[in-house]
Amino acid sequence: MSEAFYTDKDRVRASFERAATSYDSAAVLQREVSDRMAERLDYIKLQPAVILDAGSGTGYGAAMLRQRYPQARVLELDLAHGMLCASREKQRDSQGMLGRLFRRPAPWQLCADVERLPLADHSVDMIWSNLAIQWVNVPDSVFAEFQRVLKPEGMVMFSTLGPDTLTELRAAFGAVDGATHVNQFIDMHDLGDALMHCGFSEPVMDMEKIVMTYDSVREVMHDLKAIGAHNATAGRNRGLMGKHTWQRICDAYETRRRDGQLPATYEVLYGHAWKAQPKKKPTILADGSQVIEFSRSPPKQ
Repeated sequence: MSEAFYTDKDRVRASFERAATSYDSAAVLQREVSDRMAERLDYIKLQPAVILDAGSGTGYGAAMLRQRYPQARVLELDLAHGMLCASREKQRDSQGMLGRLFRRPAPWQLCADVERLPLADHSVDMIWSNLAIQWVNVPDSVFAEFQRVLKPEGMVMFSTLGPDTLTELRAAFGAVDGATHVNQFIDMHDLGDALMHCGFSEPVMDMEKIVMTYDSVREVMHDLKAIGAHNATAGRNRGLMGKHTWQRICDAYETRRRDGQLPATYEVLYGHAWKAQPKKKPTILADGSQVIEFSRSPPKQ
């Protein structure tokens, strides 16, 4: 995997810090994908006591999880402190005067990197992660952390973006030069392999494409900026773009216009998997022989 593929983690954090106040106004896709993920929970038999929302943003998913699992403790974790502050402010406002009067407890929040979770081993029953792990360079690292903090028989459910995301914008920039202008994302099959490599059982991966429409290229870029989704690849071109170059990009994108609208395609990948019970180590006798245990089934009635 080339360095041009990698994201600059400091730039990712800074982008989301700046976008914290504008995020909700533009995060239509993020809310839609969260809702579609939530529908999948209807088919999952799990009553978690502790849930980690890994990459919680401004708390949309965490609010849903608290409503669905009222007895669970939901931990919000995000790389950007500003996102956590925005979530806390939203919850304070939603409580109204009565909630503030009785001082309901603030949400459990952690400002941290999903690749280095500040949580104990086997401390979480479920991990929920909506459109966050696309900012991770090597999926094995985050899945290994998920595996570490999950309890046996715990579940991880996540969504992320695939390589066909923003193909229109990528092609428009490609008509100008060969530099990296749009973030690059990991293939669904590589994510499935990473889950297996990290010891998860019964991984399920699927994909769908969601097309957003805009009136202009500037609106596409405005929404990406508002949600903090800047080009954060380590190999990006750091120079300023001139008006002539920008016009060429707009002209190239305009060739995609259909029915008066410009499309922006997102390849959304969904996945979930389970942490299996640890295998019981065989009993080895002093002479090196192994004890094989049998259990007798109860007689049929």
